[in-house]
Amino acid sequence: MEYQRSDRVGDLILEVIAELLRKDIRDPRVQAVTLTGAKVSKDLRHARVYFNLLGGQNDPSEVLAGLKSATGFVRSKVAKQLKLRFVPAIEFTYDDTEDEAQRIDELLKQVKS
Repeated sequence: MEYQRSDRVGDLILEVIAELLRKDIRDPRVQAVTLTGAKVSKDLRHARVYFNLLGGQNDPSEVLAGLKSATGFVRSKVAKQLKLRFVPAIEFTYDDTEDEAQRIDELLKQVKS
């Protein structure tokens, strides 16, 4: 499978947002966030950024509210750094694959014993 332009833009968006979370965004709700991936539509108009929580102490809905409040700031910084004709609308989504993997692992342990 070919590496699409939307995939490259998604990777760049992920890098920019990770740097912003590390340096510029001071919201305490988003301090324990790990970005796990980004999917950008083929027309580069919409980007879905997936995140997970370190340690699992925070409530994902609270963290999502913090990320949504920073979306305008993030989008403006992405526009300045990437210099795209159209800046994608950014949507943050909680990535529950790790939680699901832990749940399946627990079920397998129960079946085994």
